[in-house]
Amino acid sequence: MKVLVPVKRAIDYNVKIRVKADNTGVETANVKMSINPFDEIAIEEATKLKEAGKVTEIVVVSIGPSQAQETIRNAMAIGADRGILVETDLPTDIGGVEPLAVAKTLKAIVDKEQPDLVIMGKQSIDDDSNQTGQMLSALLGWSQGTFASKVELGDGTVDVTREIDGGLETLTLQMPAIITTDLRLNEPRYASLPNIMKAKKKSLEITKPEDYGVDFSPRLSVVKVVEPAPRVGGGKVESVDELIDKLKNEAKVI
Repeated sequence: MKVLVPVKRAIDYNVKIRVKADNTGVETANVKMSINPFDEIAIEEATKLKEAGKVTEIVVVSIGPSQAQETIRNAMAIGADRGILVETDLPTDIGGVEPLAVAKTLKAIVDKEQPDLVIMGKQSIDDDSNQTGQMLSALLGWSQGTFASKVELGDGTVDVTREIDGGLETLTLQMPAIITTDLRLNEPRYASLPNIMKAKKKSLEITKPEDYGVDFSPRLSVVKVVEPAPRVGGGKVESVDELIDKLKNEAKVI
């Protein structure tokens, strides 16, 4: 059984985000980059399934600049067998490669690779779109289990426990299927030094968007990017009546 895992090169979650001086986007120069955390969870889950003998091959895919090869190698060090980089000079965050273009590219790769399962992060931490998995499911006509907190493979099926507003919901999906991962699915491992060295020898195919017939031209334009307004400190009230008055007349929430 083959699993395809898309991963994204994003600003490391420990880095404080800075807006560019001209307000055209987020500053990425000399900023630490790493695997999008939700995608790292997807890689870990695929690796656990492989270690359990239920998966035979893990193919990791990334869309981005040539530096994304490092992201793919990191995924290989965790457990992926080979990688595919769709190289582009466009930014992959706000105002760059959009979710629909990513989904179309992944569909073309799925058509070629014929995986039984696609496991991917529910969203990336840079643009927070949370759209690609759902779009890919629609383009392929595959069933989907989003926000997965537990995954169990059966005979031609996969049970996905997902987090919803009312608690937990378990779906039984017929494979092939799409799964998007949530934070509580697992805790990604640290790649060991021997596995990091082995990852350098694993196969990595570099392709271009035109190889898949996908146009990466943005359909949206970014007008302006600004930092959130500084949070204003709170104040004390002397009585419930004063609190209600402030909520009604100042905050206008009641």
